[in-house]
Order: sequence, then structure tokens, then C-alpha cells
Amino acid sequence: MEYLYVKSLHIIFVVTWFAGLFYIVRLFIYHTEAEEKEEPTRAILQKQYKLMEKRLWYIITWPSAILASLFAFYLLYLLPHYLEQPWMWVKLSFVLALYLYHYICHRIFEQLQNNVCKYSTMQLRLWNEVATVILFAVVFLVVLKNAIGWIWGVIGILLFSITLMMMVKLYKRLRAKKDWEKQ
Repeated sequence: MEYLYVKSLHIIFVVTWFAGLFYIVRLFIYHTEAEEKEEPTRAILQKQYKLMEKRLWYIITWPSAILASLFAFYLLYLLPHYLEQPWMWVKLSFVLALYLYHYICHRIFEQLQNNVCKYSTMQLRLWNEVATVILFAVVFLVVLKNAIGWIWGVIGILLFSITLMMMVKLYKRLRAKKDWEKQ
């Protein structure tokens, strides 16, 4: 019974951690887009985005990452035989990659808090997909408990992402052409 409670809490905090990671990059995109606005709109938007980013980052995302990890360690304590399974080591590698992603997001967060925009909105949109790929890989690993099966899930999301990006680019070109024809 203890295992089920700990597993439930782990899943809840993994979900909130990913929600925070997905939303923080969205806020980074909006924050960066605000750079293109005229004053005083730019200043107002950036002040608001800084506040939203700070609250999301320190009230939801960081605590969720820490709690998800604490409950994960407790699960491994309760079920140490999982560490003997190859899929678990692949999963832990993806969790390490997720922490690296989190760290890089933290660096971007700090830069934006200091009014430094080093990334374009397109780069940030692509960056947002990295967390999605990690999520897919981890979910397939945990559900299939197979060190190789996750590859098909990641290939699927990558193909889907590429298709989606191509459609967005096509839409932008068509819209730009239509706007140009109106002038």
C-alpha cells in the first residue's frame, strides 16, 4: 500500500514538473516577443512576464522537480530490483537529460530576468520540443519496461514534430503571401 501512495505522489509531481517546464518556455517565447513591442507596452509586458516566470519557476517547477525526485528515490528504495533492469537505467539517463534541460531553462530564466534575450522565438519553440521528446521516451520506457521500445515512441513524436513545424512554416509563407498580395 505504501508503494502505491509513493508512486501516486511521484506521478503527480512528474506531471506538475513537466507542466512547469512546458509553460515556462511558453512564457520565455512571449517574453521574447514582447521585445518587439513599442514602449510602454514592452515594459508592461516584460514586467508581467518576469513576475509570471518567477512564480511559476520557484513555486511550481522547482518544487515539483525536487519532490518528483525524492519520491523516485523512495520508490527505488522500496523496489531496488528495478535497478537491475536495463530499461530503468535508460529511464534514469533520460531523467538526467531532463535535469540538464531544467538547468538550461534556469539559465534562460535568469537571463530574461536580467533583460537579456539570447534566443529567438523560433529557437525557444524548438527548445520546447526537447521536453516533449523526453516525456515520450520516459513514458514508453515505464509502460513497456523495455530498453529498446521507447525508440519507436520517440521516432513517432519526432516525425510528428517535424510535420507540424513544416505545416507551421507553410502556413506562415501562405499568410505572408496573402498579406503581401493585399498591399
